Amino acid sequence: MSEVLSEAALDQLFRTARTYNAFLPKPVDDAILHRLYDLAKFGPTSANSSPMRVVFVKSPDAKAKLSPFLSEGNRAKTIAAPVTAIIANDHAFYEKLPQLFPHADARSWFAGNQPLIDTTAFRNATLQGAYVIMAARAVGLDCGPMSGFDNAGVDAAFFAGSTVKSNFLINLGYGDASRDLFPRSPRLSFDEACAIA
Repeated sequence: MSEVLSEAALDQLFRTARTYNAFLPKPVDDAILHRLYDLAKFGPTSANSSPMRVVFVKSPDAKAKLSPFLSEGNRAKTIAAPVTAIIANDHAFYEKLPQLFPHADARSWFAGNQPLIDTTAFRNATLQGAYVIMAARAVGLDCGPMSGFDNAGVDAAFFAGSTVKSNFLINLGYGDASRDLFPRSPRLSFDEACAIA
């Protein structure tokens, strides 16, 4: 049986974690990105489909390639962030199911059924993107997840000729709480958002 995390861990993952718009000028080591993924990959997905693909945009050249496709309100903060993760969906994820789900012929559930492929890829990669946020917080990084970009442009620049489509972006780094950190917005109460049936 799992143990309850410490109050400090719950704060870091949830209660005091924030969406950052500005980051300290401190680089994020590649080893931390490997560690982040090695945690996030364990989150559950349908039939262990694992359709998320990630490009960690760090270099000046890669940032310049991303820049034209960012909305005006997201451009400066994204270019300044140490890392921007492009969270994407691989619509040929089912080709890896013999490796990922070897105890059944799961590939046959999807092959030729494009609506099921598209729904499964989008839903589960989005779910995995949320695991990336939690894993980033767990390894000491701060996050700024966002939409507000030209998906088709990003796909052409980073995924041309592939079955991968961009979903959303996450700026990653060490948050600068002295800049552009807004008061936390309200959340719905249990009774407003939930029911027990």
